[in-house]
Amino acid sequence: MIIAVGNSIVSAHAQSSVQTYGLIDLGVEHVSGEGRPAISGTRMQFGTLPSRLGFRGTEDLGGGTKANFTLEMGINADTGTIGNGGRGFGRTSTLGLSGDWGAITLGRQLTYLNLSMTETDTMGPGAYSSGSLDPYLPNSRADNSIAYRGKFGAFTIGALYSLGRDVINTNSPGGTNCPGELPSDSRACRTLSGMIKYDATSWGVALGADRIYGGPGAFGGLTNSKLSDTRATLNGYVKFGDVKLTAGLLRRDNEGSSTSPRSDMWWLGGGYTIGPWLLESQLFKLDYKNSANGARLAVLRASYFLSKRSVLYGTVGHIQNSGSLALPVSAFPGLPNVIGGSQTGVMVGVRHAF
Repeated sequence: MIIAVGNSIVSAHAQSSVQTYGLIDLGVEHVSGEGRPAISGTRMQFGTLPSRLGFRGTEDLGGGTKANFTLEMGINADTGTIGNGGRGFGRTSTLGLSGDWGAITLGRQLTYLNLSMTETDTMGPGAYSSGSLDPYLPNSRADNSIAYRGKFGAFTIGALYSLGRDVINTNSPGGTNCPGELPSDSRACRTLSGMIKYDATSWGVALGADRIYGGPGAFGGLTNSKLSDTRATLNGYVKFGDVKLTAGLLRRDNEGSSTSPRSDMWWLGGGYTIGPWLLESQLFKLDYKNSANGARLAVLRASYFLSKRSVLYGTVGHIQNSGSLALPVSAFPGLPNVIGGSQTGVMVGVRHAF
């Protein structure tokens, strides 16, 4: 192949490949809860994993080094609209180099807090998961970031730095109005993220952390770069044949909150595979320090694998708030919870990967 570069022509002998992939997940959900009168609602949305369409490619540059890219868009499959705050490739948009030494990627990508919890957050990022207690967790991505990831034996390490974490202005987990990259304020809207994991044959443990800084006009109370929101987790898992048990702790120190800046979220989970069935459960407990505020969430899910790519599932989740909290079991528009109240969600759906 011949490629023109500027006024010169070079011969390209490297081999390249591009792959198209995706996933569609849709379920029918019914949520009911407290209220006077009690209210309930039914809708369609994703149940276990957000739908997406992606493109990834690699080019062998020789000497063990590869160039690679990933472009992945989130899809609201129930309506056909684009997710992740309306970004065209809001799930991932990266370009990088990789080799035996690891990989360096630039662009919009997952933080290492998210990646450190992959093995232990049993329900995440599906319905009735850790995202019900902390919507940041399934949306922990950073714009304008550079990341390193390396695997050395059973250890995986990663570090990420973002120059401006979020350019979308939607006042939601998918957009927090903090583009950063301000010449007058070098710390505005920065993100720092890191991870170290150890994965043996039948057990593993991980440490992960994100720190996001505020900026002018940013949502979530982080209205200037002197304020930060830090989450750190220690979590692990162990396998006994077809049984997997998980546990974890996530501590949050949020300087954007004037009332309850520190909180802890604990979880215990597990899964059991029997034939084409996967049975999973997870319990969460959220506590705010020096406060009566808290919440408990219990989730059960049964999945039936029609094939490696197609799955039928059913999920039940129940949340109970305490103090002045009113967290919903599911972010159902027009169906808020009440202070100190409870909600129950039930969903059945299907998922197909391609």
